[in-house]
Amino acid sequence: MDFKLTEEQELIRNNMREFCEKYVNPIAAEIDENSRHPAEVFQKLAEGDWMGMPIPQEYGGAGADYLTHIIAVEEISRACASTGFTVSIHVGIACMLILLFGTEEQKKKYLVPMAKGKHLGAFVLTEPGAGTDVMAATTTAVLDGNDYVINGTKTFTSNGPTGDTYLLFAWTDKAAGRKGMSAFVVSRGTPGMKVGEHFKKMGLRSSQTSEMVFKDCRVPKENLIGKEGMGLQMAMTGFDHGRTGIAAQCVGIIQAALDESIKYSKERVQFGTPIARHQAIAWMIADMATDLAAARYLTYHAAWLKDQKQPFSKEAAMAKLFASEAAMKHTIKAVQIHGGYGYCKGAKVERLMRDAKITEIYEGTSEAQRMVISGNVLR
Repeated sequence: MDFKLTEEQELIRNNMREFCEKYVNPIAAEIDENSRHPAEVFQKLAEGDWMGMPIPQEYGGAGADYLTHIIAVEEISRACASTGFTVSIHVGIACMLILLFGTEEQKKKYLVPMAKGKHLGAFVLTEPGAGTDVMAATTTAVLDGNDYVINGTKTFTSNGPTGDTYLLFAWTDKAAGRKGMSAFVVSRGTPGMKVGEHFKKMGLRSSQTSEMVFKDCRVPKENLIGKEGMGLQMAMTGFDHGRTGIAAQCVGIIQAALDESIKYSKERVQFGTPIARHQAIAWMIADMATDLAAARYLTYHAAWLKDQKQPFSKEAAMAKLFASEAAMKHTIKAVQIHGGYGYCKGAKVERLMRDAKITEIYEGTSEAQRMVISGNVLR
């Protein structure tokens, strides 16, 4: 078994790390404090061809493999988890679903500007009464002549306030059960679609999240992605990609927590010696480094399976489950290592801890991941 990354993948990692040191790290605390979408960073990401890495060049992307994209998300998240998540949703779900299920016309019209970073993609699935239980959604899309008329309310829409191209899921035939949901691409500014204000969140504060309301929103029938009834299948495919992206985000968070903990523990002196020399602290760091390695391997394996065109639902769920719980565990430990300083605003570990919590919730809670994993194991 060869766990060595290619020269190109190592180069991408180094280039993204340098990019983050120059453009992301200096503003990460500010955009968190002000819940600000860093448009200037995304402009730079677009210029560097980072916004469509695994998308073929013919559709505006860089033509890289999925693992390379995951490495980039990890490095961005190491600097700013909010920015890493925004990229992950845009590329891993919005772009990938159009690539996998869209027509040639849809790819040329929507995917190309998305992959080039000119348009930001958003995933519109969750509703106030339908989170983990996707089947409880109530949004409908009724065909009327050459348009689908969409009515319903969505919530927790990632990239909602800043998106340009929305992947929307709605019932076209509720009576058909699992084969009654369909997916549509909807452009910003479409009459009848209202984008709500950004939610004030505990963490991931610069990643924009909102409610979306559709009232007699007319969408041309050529905006149907795939065929009617394929929506649930597409959503589950999106989750596989999205969960791998969240796992990569968590790996970046754990790496940042480890970096900060090592640095601080070598500088902080108590009882006449750096606290890194105290076994209690050293063992925390040992556990952090061990879980980081495990989370990284799980995440890379899921992405590798995707690149090999093999099923990876179970592996994506495993990676997301383990990495998210490890991120929460070890950011708490990082704050503990920093003591009172870690509890204060302005400390990076304080931001990391707040950012880590949501990773156990979105793209399927930890409990939902265990459902997916057990469902595969107990067949």
